[in-house]
Amino acid sequence: MSVTPRYLGQNSGLPASPEEAELDYVPNPRAGSLYLVRFAAPEFTSLCPVTGQPDFAHLVLDYAPGETIVESKSLKLFLGSFRNHCGFHEDVTVGIGQRLFDEMKPRWLRIGGYWYPRGGIPIDVFWQSSAPPEGLWVPDQGVAGYRGRG
Repeated sequence: MSVTPRYLGQNSGLPASPEEAELDYVPNPRAGSLYLVRFAAPEFTSLCPVTGQPDFAHLVLDYAPGETIVESKSLKLFLGSFRNHCGFHEDVTVGIGQRLFDEMKPRWLRIGGYWYPRGGIPIDVFWQSSAPPEGLWVPDQGVAGYRGRG
């Protein structure tokens, strides 16, 4: 775990791949408090592993911090590293959630991947580490199901 963020205040290019991306975690400034952090990435992109064409999603990441929080610039660079990464929607969404959960060790984490249609079918993928802790306010992710032009 990096205590001093590598990227904050630095000119940083996108990592070449999610495997090369390094996430920074810093001490939770409210350790012991039960609260929810939400990151929304409405312009997330990756590549279809079959066609190589771009796929687009609106990702919503919610977590209840434990001892650390993820530094937002490192998260932005990590998510951006998927632009040239080939992966199925399910693998990409669940992989992001599991990596953050394994490295950051939050009390709870969930991710919603609201993928735009491919072949006329939108795909939504959801993963969470467990049931939310009792007493944690968990608002709706606020992303409506895909409706096309309607």
